Amino acid sequence: MQGIVYRSTGSWYNVKDNEGQMWNARLKGIFKLDDITSTNPIAVGDVVEFEMENENEQSVTITKIHDRINHINRQSPRIKSQQHIVAANLDQSLLIATIKEPRTSQGFIDRFLVTCEMYHVPAIILFNKLDLYKEKELTKFEKLKEVYESIGYKVAGVSLKNGDGMTGMRELLRKKVTLI
Repeated sequence: MQGIVYRSTGSWYNVKDNEGQMWNARLKGIFKLDDITSTNPIAVGDVVEFEMENENEQSVTITKIHDRINHINRQSPRIKSQQHIVAANLDQSLLIATIKEPRTSQGFIDRFLVTCEMYHVPAIILFNKLDLYKEKELTKFEKLKEVYESIGYKVAGVSLKNGDGMTGMRELLRKKVTLI
């Protein structure tokens, strides 16, 4: 059977198969991936093959990891020479930032965008909490929007609290490709 990893908790994974069934999964043996020294060879978003282990407990064993289209990683907090793969096979990233309560620094936004560019993952910047913005914050939002849109990024402002701006965001994210 084939599925996509939806959750990783260290040695156990939640995998969703082609029919939408969720399975508790673990690795069979040791997996080594070419060119990657990782703390964990499987990441959320990986397409995997698996075999039934215990149907009553809905548990399966992962037997194969398909090649990734892309992935995003960070340095392992424990072993500095290794990577921790955060997610794989991404077709979109969404950075939710705020100008107020709390403020997301422009440096953080830029680092996020650099990482997305490095791994060929399209990015959208979503500024939340428009309902809290006064004239000063609205001016800053417009300036940041102009800067990031001028270099090719989609930028939107929303209020998740009251739903303002969410219709356009849902439309942007609705038509994503399924990997399996």
